[in-house]
Amino acid sequence: MNPHSDWEAVRLSISLALISTSILILLGTPLAWWLSRTKIKFRPVIEALVAMPLVLPPTVLGFYLLLALGPESPIGRLVSSLGGSQLTFSFTGLVIGSVIYSLPFVVHPLRDAFQAVSKQSLEAAAVLGAAPRDRFFSVAVPLAKPGFLTAAVLGFAHTIGEFGVVLMIGGNIPGKTRVLSIAIFDHVEGLAYGRAHWLSGSMMIMSFLILVVVYSKNRSWAGGRL
Repeated sequence: MNPHSDWEAVRLSISLALISTSILILLGTPLAWWLSRTKIKFRPVIEALVAMPLVLPPTVLGFYLLLALGPESPIGRLVSSLGGSQLTFSFTGLVIGSVIYSLPFVVHPLRDAFQAVSKQSLEAAAVLGAAPRDRFFSVAVPLAKPGFLTAAVLGFAHTIGEFGVVLMIGGNIPGKTRVLSIAIFDHVEGLAYGRAHWLSGSMMIMSFLILVVVYSKNRSWAGGRL
């Protein structure tokens, strides 16, 4: 494999992480808000379902997603009947798998951030005539800003580092489903340790710098509220 294929894997991984994280923030925000406020009895069941990717081996989750998204599955047949392309072994399939696999890494920080929003702040906005939607966007979201940063970074970083799920759903198709983690595995399997070191070291440095930025930013925001 030439170096160009490594850059292609990096580009594909970043695209996958950006798209998946954007979808996760859109889907995870209302779910996290609901989990932070609801009192229904089956809330633990919903929380357990959201957290399943944390305890399931990635290959197990990937296997069942492969079956669920396959061309002979109900979902696959529906997509085919609508004129869509096959979900498995495609970039779209990787996005679906990544959203499910990284869901708890986005929902949990957002839920904790929303739970930290005091009732008094929301009640004060209500007294001033703010509708529920206005209270959410003008009070809850700004106060939960550190949670949004943490959720976005964790979702992005977790997607970049995926291996088992993306391999099961997408395989190893250069330029289409061969992401960074699979490229590293290929180099190790081919005893190309130099290139594996380069990619792995880059991921370690990037992950460290991202975490430093997150912790520094959250610390500055927390200090600003004191």
